[in-house]
Amino acid sequence: MQKQFERVTHFFVSPRWVLTGGAVLLIAMFSICAVILWDGRQDAFGRAQDGARNTMLVIERDIARNIQIYDLSLQAVVEGIHDPRVTALPPDMRRGYLFDRAANAEFLGAVFVLDSNGNIVLDSRKDDPAVGNFADRDYFMAHRDRPDVGLYVSHPYRSRTRNLDPSIALSRRIDNPDGSFGGIVVIAVQLEYFHRLMSGLALGPHGTMALIREDGSLLMRAPYNEQVIGRDLRGTGPYTKMSQSMEGQFADIASIDGVKRFYSFKHLPGLPVIVEVATAETDIYENWRTRAWHIGIVMAAFGFAFAVLNLMFAYSLRQRARAESALKMLARLDSLTGLNNRRTLDEMLEREWRRANRSGQPLSILFVDIDRFKSYNDTYGHQAGDDVLANVANCIAGHLSRASDVAARYGGEEFVVVLPHTGREGALGLAETIRQAIASLGIAHAGSELHTVTVSIGVATWQAPGHVHDQGQSQSAHGGTLAAVLRAADDALYRAKQTGRNRVFGVQLA
Repeated sequence: MQKQFERVTHFFVSPRWVLTGGAVLLIAMFSICAVILWDGRQDAFGRAQDGARNTMLVIERDIARNIQIYDLSLQAVVEGIHDPRVTALPPDMRRGYLFDRAANAEFLGAVFVLDSNGNIVLDSRKDDPAVGNFADRDYFMAHRDRPDVGLYVSHPYRSRTRNLDPSIALSRRIDNPDGSFGGIVVIAVQLEYFHRLMSGLALGPHGTMALIREDGSLLMRAPYNEQVIGRDLRGTGPYTKMSQSMEGQFADIASIDGVKRFYSFKHLPGLPVIVEVATAETDIYENWRTRAWHIGIVMAAFGFAFAVLNLMFAYSLRQRARAESALKMLARLDSLTGLNNRRTLDEMLEREWRRANRSGQPLSILFVDIDRFKSYNDTYGHQAGDDVLANVANCIAGHLSRASDVAARYGGEEFVVVLPHTGREGALGLAETIRQAIASLGIAHAGSELHTVTVSIGVATWQAPGHVHDQGQSQSAHGGTLAAVLRAADDALYRAKQTGRNRVFGVQLA
């Protein structure tokens, strides 16, 4: 019974069960944390959408109320002009009757009555109307060509009578007794009104509010940018969605600044205008993201500590063996690049040299040196230099396809590649591939002639006498020792540097 109990106990405290149980607990904890964070994210989105709807309601009500007041003033002018008793009044009394005090409100320009040719015939500011013709304005042409327009909201324009002040016009048609076009009454609303209205509301650092004509013309946008006022938004994703329904919400990327936002919009009743309020995704989740980071860090720290303790307990019996194996591996690798270190390289060179002598197979050695590396360190700092060394090392190692090929850090910015059973053609081809690959990394180097990090490569190929093939375009040399091959590779590297850098130069030894 005691032995059976010990077997059961041993089974459940085995490394497998310890690891499995710990993993299940970690997954459960992180799952609960993820659910809580997801709920918090949804709440943040809901609050942002509620805030956007409330902001849009404020804008909608303010604009609708004021435009309604202005429209009533315009209608009163249209009715008064058709009243013979009003037209018979002296100019000062007629002006006081036709143009009520609403025409003197802040952000409003003068109220003009234009005849059928676009000339000013009545001016709310003075008895003698200003001289001007506005037949070229879109609001005049709209009423002239279409009797059923009603209240017309113009495209943005710069006022000719108020020092080019950015404005929009509200206008109504005046008909002659026979129904023909008799002119218009128009009032200018400064865009500053919409600017101040929207700038007093907050939607976060990247939120926007906009007033858009139904034909896609941008009347106002906050934050304010004069250059985008009047822009045609037809064909953009947000406007296309807003034109398909009277009101709603959607997510899209803004065409003006490329920011992803969640839009709330509404077509103002009775007006050819769309009010849009958009909250940036980054603003919606900013506070949530901060809390998520805090919770995530705490959970990660707890989970990490739990996992470490679990692993320490499960693998305590194998800790010494793993530590010894890790130490042996670290002793053979360069800590910065992860390549073999100099000591390991010397061992491998001796081994491959003996093998090449026995088999008669060629042995090629590549010396790879980063061009103007000292200048790079002086310009960008040693940390950036270390990053370049690591990137170059990864690039070299990534192009060695055979298990027998060896790459090592020789010292400083110099690397060595050992290619057993590789002749001159193969070594030169691989060297050129490595050179091009490193150049294509596109690492900026202001001190280089090519303005990017490049390497020069010297190639030395040795083959036992009697096995050397035609030398082709490479330089031929003689050397029967490993030191001579290394020296030849180093000389070839020097020649590559001397002939302009970012080059491959090879020699053949026998």
